[in-house]
Amino acid sequence: MKRRDFIQKTAASSTFLGLGGLSLSSFNTLETKHLTVLHTNDVHSYIDPFPANHPKNPNMGGVARRAALIESIRKENSNVLLLDAGDIFQGTPYFNYYGGELEFKLMSMMKYDLATIGNHDFDNSIDGLYAQLPNANFEFVSANYDFKNTIMDGHVKPYKIFNKNGIKVGVFGLGIALEGLVDKKNYKETVYNDPLSIAQDMSRILKQEKKCDLVICLSHIGYKYKDEPNKICDVKLASLTKDIDLIIGGHTHTFLDKPTVLKNSEGNDVLVNQVGCYGVNLGRIDFYFDSTTNKTAQGKSIIV
Repeated sequence: MKRRDFIQKTAASSTFLGLGGLSLSSFNTLETKHLTVLHTNDVHSYIDPFPANHPKNPNMGGVARRAALIESIRKENSNVLLLDAGDIFQGTPYFNYYGGELEFKLMSMMKYDLATIGNHDFDNSIDGLYAQLPNANFEFVSANYDFKNTIMDGHVKPYKIFNKNGIKVGVFGLGIALEGLVDKKNYKETVYNDPLSIAQDMSRILKQEKKCDLVICLSHIGYKYKDEPNKICDVKLASLTKDIDLIIGGHTHTFLDKPTVLKNSEGNDVLVNQVGCYGVNLGRIDFYFDSTTNKTAQGKSIIV
């Protein structure tokens, strides 16, 4: 994509969000650090771009374009985290034939830092997921899936902490209830725990005990459920917790042009973002930290 086209397509979808009380004028007097968070969700084995005659997404998506876009952003700012919110697998013949090998190898080539596990990542069974782990040069986090009696025990962490140019970033993962979505023989003895209580514990640990400057929830529980208002989702999670700064979501294939800004249980801003499905969009959120770790954020979805 030409730079002029890129600017035209993304300028209208950006927003500047204040987190922690830092105004734009403060940047003139305070030294700032810049962190770019890039993210995908529900790519579903879509390796190739959509054909030119596709009714909804003509010539959009594709790993090659995403890789080129990520590379161009890394040239702008070397301080980048690249995350995926699950459902990497299932959706095209590439998965049927290669069983996830190609998806993990391509994500590794793009230098993904971390991913969480979606319900479709069990579609070739938990054994199939485990078999593909050697092809992933990145780690997986899921705090509410207990894998202790499965082959995945020890291969999935509840959270991971990154140090990006002095910015301490804690990322934890959440997955959706598997019963009714996934055949029991595919997830076997995996135990699903309540996402809300787990999120409260994880965010407290990362923010208060580990002293992270930024806490990100990598979620595959869904953005919002109109027909099930009491079901836990990213929107409810944001309002009911207090130590999460950003929720990167998946599962509901929700296309957001920019992050939703919500208030947490203490009245502070939480960003919630999701970029649809099939690799059509890449999420980008830029955080700026001053010397006192106050922060602002600018977010958008980029058409790949």
